[in-house]
Amino acid sequence: MTTAPGQLSVAEQVPRHPSDPDPARATKTRAVFALGLIAALTGLFIGGIVPATVALQLSRQARREAYASGGFLTGARWLRRGEQLAWTGLLLAAFALVALAVIAVVRLAQAPFGYDYPANVD
Repeated sequence: MTTAPGQLSVAEQVPRHPSDPDPARATKTRAVFALGLIAALTGLFIGGIVPATVALQLSRQARREAYASGGFLTGARWLRRGEQLAWTGLLLAAFALVALAVIAVVRLAQAPFGYDYPANVD
C-alpha cells in the first residue's frame, strides 16, 4: 500500500533502532576539500605540495572512519573532489619543478665555460 506515487510502501520502510546515530557528513571531508583546493590553486608556485600531502593523508583517515562507521558518516563526493584537487596540485607542482629544471639547464648551457680573458691577453 502506498500513500502517494514515488513513496515507499509502508511494509518496505525499515524502522531504525533508537540508538542508531543520524547520518552526518564527516568533518574531515571539508578539510580535505579545502586543502585540495588550496593545493590546486598554489600548485604552480610549488606551495601546493604541503596542503596536497596533508589532504591525501586526511582523506585516508576519513575513508577509514567512514568505513568503520557503517554508513553513518557521509561526504564521499566531497572527499573524492578534494583528492582530485590535491593530485592536481601535486601534478602542477611537479610540472613547475620540471620546467624550472629545464630552464636552469638551458641557461647553464648558454653560459660561457671557464674564464673569458680579454682579447689582448695570450
